[in-house]
This record gives sequence, C-alpha cells and structure tokens, in this order.
Amino acid sequence: MKKIIAGLSRFQEEVFPEHEELFSKLALDQRPEALLITCSDSRIDPTLLTQTKPGDLFIVRNAGNIVPAFGQALGGVTATIEYAVMALGVTDIIVCGHSNCGAMKGVLHPEQVVRMKNVAAWLHYGEPARLVVEQKYGHLSEEKKMMALTEQNVLAQLNNLRTHPAVAVGLAKGDLKLHGWVYEIGTGEVAAFDPSGGCFTSLRQVRAEAAMLS
Repeated sequence: MKKIIAGLSRFQEEVFPEHEELFSKLALDQRPEALLITCSDSRIDPTLLTQTKPGDLFIVRNAGNIVPAFGQALGGVTATIEYAVMALGVTDIIVCGHSNCGAMKGVLHPEQVVRMKNVAAWLHYGEPARLVVEQKYGHLSEEKKMMALTEQNVLAQLNNLRTHPAVAVGLAKGDLKLHGWVYEIGTGEVAAFDPSGGCFTSLRQVRAEAAMLS
C-alpha cells in the first residue's frame, strides 16, 4: 500500500496539475470512442497499451475478457455494454485477450481451478473456445494450444457480444464495429482478427502494408 499511496501523491502533486484542463472537462461529461473489454491480469494496462488519455476508453475488465451471451448472466458486463452503446454512443468495441493468460489456463485445464468454485463457474463461458481447440488444435504443443485458445476465446466472446440487443442494433445500423485483439506481453505486439482472411494478423504489419499502398 505504501507504493500505491506514494503513486497517488505523485499523481495529485505532479501529474494532475499538468492535465487540469482535461480533468475539468471530464468532470462534466465523458464521450469515449470505444469500449475495451480485456482481462483483469495485472500485466495489462489498456491506456498504456493504446496510448490513450482519460476519457478515451470505456473499459470492462474480468478474468479471461469474457462476455456472457445475452440472458446467460445479467450483471456488470451486460449492463456496461448496454450503457456504453446506448448512453455513451461508442462506435467500436474491442475484445482483447493476451498471452500467458491464467484464465485461459483454467479453461484448458479445468482441474486446476476446481477448488475455486466461482472461478470455475465463470470460466465455463470459455468452454466453446476450448471445444474448438480440442477438435482442431489438439495435436499442437501446450504453448501453441494456449495461443490458439486465447484467439478462439476472443472470437467466442465477439459472437456473444452480437447476441446483446444494443450491439445487434448498432451493427445492423452500421453505427458500431467489433474488433478482436490478442496482445503478446513479452513483445508488445498486438494481432487483430481479419475476417476476410479468417486469422489474426499483426497490427504493425497491417499499418506497414497500408503505408506502402498510400
């Protein structure tokens, strides 16, 4: 706690004064452009990763960046999605998984979390992704299987997002776009799902190719 309180003091004394005008505006209203759904993992810092400022992102964090399908679990995730789309008018929703995810390890090896009843119940929402990996990627090494599961889980949660009425309406009207990302902690790379190719592609590579064509 000493480290945390010392950081708070630095924020109040050094950081806040530099951005006082921004915080004065944010005190009155917020207009985030995107909803980011990512893992609670302590190694993930959404604003550091995206280099965004306070007010730019509306963020949902939970173990495994999970989105229960509409009607399966009425709780904070469902309410936050609805509020982000209907009240704040976000135009993009990003589901971001990451490498070496403890939640994904629990999905792949449920025996590891059997003593944690609530964790095990929550990770049940990752079961569709596990089944895909079991059927298509069962021959892979543990490391590659984990990455395949991380990617498939992002896709499964995107599918669940589409069942939420507010999201379905936004997609139908063309006001909303969905994005699937996987963040590699050790390298800083982010891969995004490319529906046309049916695979995850490095965003760095996509930007480089776009720059060459421009």
